[in-house]
Amino acid sequence: MIESDRLVLRMPEAADLAWQIAELNSPAVMRHLGGPRDDSAILASFERNRAALIRGDLGFWTVTLRDSGQPIGKCGLCPIDPPAAPAEIRGSVQIGWTLAEPFWGHGYAGEAARAVLDHGFGGLDLPVIWSQTSDSNVASTRMMARLGFARCAALDYVDPDYPAADNPTTVYRLARGAESLKA
Repeated sequence: MIESDRLVLRMPEAADLAWQIAELNSPAVMRHLGGPRDDSAILASFERNRAALIRGDLGFWTVTLRDSGQPIGKCGLCPIDPPAAPAEIRGSVQIGWTLAEPFWGHGYAGEAARAVLDHGFGGLDLPVIWSQTSDSNVASTRMMARLGFARCAALDYVDPDYPAADNPTTVYRLARGAESLKA
């Protein structure tokens, strides 16, 4: 479990699956993530993620509001695994986040990401954490800048799993000790 001022990032629970299907698989939330997926794909991803966290591997925690326990999204660390990713970063650790639409614009994504970055650099002693998005995802691009990530344009790549509007995949890097982690 990871905690911040307003949030608790915890192990995904069985009850989170239905919430993720209903709240995180919407056209708005999935707009820059390849679009909504069918329930069986979400179930398979949910089960893989939960099993990874149980083993102590990287994964995505359920982000909840500290005061109510209400799930609002997910945030975590995972390996960069798209076959199209440059060899220089494939297998490296990246951060990712997804919030349900009613919770956008409240600073929760940044707060969760800062807590996960602290865990990655402090608890896991990672020297570098990567992040990826596309220029079309303006909100994530802005947040990466606020978190101190530096653009690595030479590593950008076209990912055939995403539509042309969300390509190329843009690559960002944050080194331990270099992070600003500003709000």
